[in-house]
Amino acid sequence: MATRIPLERIRNIGISAHIDSGKTTLTERILFYTGRIHEIHEVRGKDGVGAKMDSMDLEREKGITIQSAATYCVWNGSQKQLEDFNINIIDTPGHVDFTIEVERALRVLDGAILVLDSGKGVQSQSITVDKQMKRYRVPRIAFVNKMDNPGANYERVSKMLKEKLGHYPVMLQVPMGAEDKFAGIIDAVTTRAYFFDGEDGEIVREADVPAEYADRAKAAREEIVQQVADVDDTLAEKFLNEEPVTTEELRAAIRRATLALKMTPVMCGSAYKNKGVQLLLDGVTYYLPNPKEVLNEAHDQSKGEEKVVIESDPTKPFVGLAFKLQQDKYGQLTYFRVYQGTISAGDTIYNISNESRKVRVPRMFRMHSDDREEIPSAEAGDIVAFYGVEASSGETFTDGKMQVRLTSMHVAAAVISLAVAPKDRSAETNFS
Repeated sequence: MATRIPLERIRNIGISAHIDSGKTTLTERILFYTGRIHEIHEVRGKDGVGAKMDSMDLEREKGITIQSAATYCVWNGSQKQLEDFNINIIDTPGHVDFTIEVERALRVLDGAILVLDSGKGVQSQSITVDKQMKRYRVPRIAFVNKMDNPGANYERVSKMLKEKLGHYPVMLQVPMGAEDKFAGIIDAVTTRAYFFDGEDGEIVREADVPAEYADRAKAAREEIVQQVADVDDTLAEKFLNEEPVTTEELRAAIRRATLALKMTPVMCGSAYKNKGVQLLLDGVTYYLPNPKEVLNEAHDQSKGEEKVVIESDPTKPFVGLAFKLQQDKYGQLTYFRVYQGTISAGDTIYNISNESRKVRVPRMFRMHSDDREEIPSAEAGDIVAFYGVEASSGETFTDGKMQVRLTSMHVAAAVISLAVAPKDRSAETNFS
């Protein structure tokens, strides 16, 4: 078995957006560049395969995401410059009809990518998913997708984040061209240019900033330092003393401000045209939190609902939350986020939300959309699925040593409600 990646290098993220902003296409590219899948299939692909994360027949037929799908991948940087990071991803639906799927995902995630269409900017459902992120205090990176489309305007979308969503957006990149002239991206933090070569953009070529963009790149970096200094005291001190700011110091300040929800890093690219996705993955490792950096609170049932902090520590008693149920040919699959402690197949756990009913965990899996990989144990920070564990969405499980209950998710009022009943008493048996 591969050595376990430490908690500091785990990221639990969700990808949320308005309909057709390119969430699933983006996830597909992430899986391809991290080696989780070996060829790219489009959401509305003509090859009849469809995107990996849209595993339902209906999703492939309609070209939309209906249920959130979980997967994980390992990333070591666009230039292989990083240690291995384990990124757990949940691809969520964009349609308002499936809002509860987004809610379920955001309840258990530590960070998120808010995908925006470069031509359309902030749309109605972007506002809804943003409200959900604010409710769970989820730090996020905004990714301006579809930079190759007519009307693509990175700066305008960044302004919309401020005007419509009340964010404090900081543009970390300078696109080289837009629409059909979109050629690559300048990372304004490092002032280096990146081009994406090869048939599927899998070769990331780093170069000096082209002469015609030199002034823009320099100005963009100065602006980042100035904007981040407004929300981060450590950087403000350096800025006011007019001291030079290194790449590491700037990244650390962006990270602190992002985690404190004081700013939103804005990045850009085109998932469909295979540009900018690897830099976004680097951004996830640099600027989004690991499980230890997120405050998770629960209510102690033995002390009259007193608040207790749940720590991402594998050595402490087990605490987990069932956040999604799925029925498949083998029975009920229950998705769990492990918040504290360690759990192994064969362990007995207690359902705190349901009169401390005890259940045994027969088998445990790490999910890759509709594929599964059996694992012997899971630790704090992991997102896994159990077979044969009866539970409802939002229920807390512990190893019996702690009587704590995690807050459940927010469930919005139904837009339409419907009840079905038999016409008469005699049809009741057949009906049930």
